[in-house]
Amino acid sequence: MTEDRTPDPSVGEGAEPIPDEHHGTIDELGAYIRRQRESARLSLRKLAKIAGVSNPYLSQIERGLRKPSAEILQAIAKALEISSETLYIKAGILEEREPDEDLETVVARDPHLTEPQRQALIEMYRSFRALSELRERAAAPRRRGLLDAVSVGDVDDRDLSAANLPDEDGSA
Repeated sequence: MTEDRTPDPSVGEGAEPIPDEHHGTIDELGAYIRRQRESARLSLRKLAKIAGVSNPYLSQIERGLRKPSAEILQAIAKALEISSETLYIKAGILEEREPDEDLETVVARDPHLTEPQRQALIEMYRSFRALSELRERAAAPRRRGLLDAVSVGDVDDRDLSAANLPDEDGSA
């Protein structure tokens, strides 16, 4: 049984039908978006609302029936709190870059630094990276809480305070 890949033309929001040779890439993109949405514990309806697209259109993207524009991918990435570059690569808009040389390798080879200076810089860099990762993890629930509060209707400062959301520094 062959799946009919002809999307409903009444729902499109500027997306183009997908040529047969691109179905694999778009199927993978749709599956990736679905996994990210489920991982974020968002319903299709909720993600569509946050991203500013219709439910049927987002469903078509997830099922690989429509290839979204870069703008739509950016809105979906923002709503999912993931890198838009990742979605662009999955959609075939950007090519995956080879990782550049990492900072630790560059510092380790710098002839102008002594070995203790190299070690100090590398340790400081690792500390800053770890701190950034901790801040990102702490900020994600706050952003999600704000999105949940705002997406249910009109919200004022009293409602946000009642939600007991953590501050930027992680305290409640």
